[in-house]
Amino acid sequence: QVQLVESGGGSVQAGGSLRLSCAASTSTYSSYCMGWFRRVPGKEREGVAAIYSSGGSTYYADSVKGRFTISQDNAKNTLYLQMNSLKPEDTAMYYCAADFSCTYCSGVYCVQARLWAGRYKYWGQGTQVTVSS
Repeated sequence: QVQLVESGGGSVQAGGSLRLSCAASTSTYSSYCMGWFRRVPGKEREGVAAIYSSGGSTYYADSVKGRFTISQDNAKNTLYLQMNSLKPEDTAMYYCAADFSCTYCSGVYCVQARLWAGRYKYWGQGTQVTVSS
């Protein structure tokens, strides 16, 4: 039903920038969450950023807050992650994901809920980001 394809990864020096894109196949769903996650060998997937379709609310991991920006272009059915001031510890495989059962969330625990990988059912194949020191 859904296909997600990431692009925009590459190698960059510390302090540089990259913009990741995630192209999604067409869907009839009007309410959904989409997110960016990253993984390094030997570690669990880490939620990086997420966005809620209805109101455009965004959520960020503390480690990237102020440096990364998640956005979406509904007309193009594309999700973006603008990454600035990159650090070597940002090196990872980055994945986009979609959750079509996502509903409104309010309260102090919304960030953790949105960045929980287990809620997302659809995943892309990933794009590698390497940051050199």
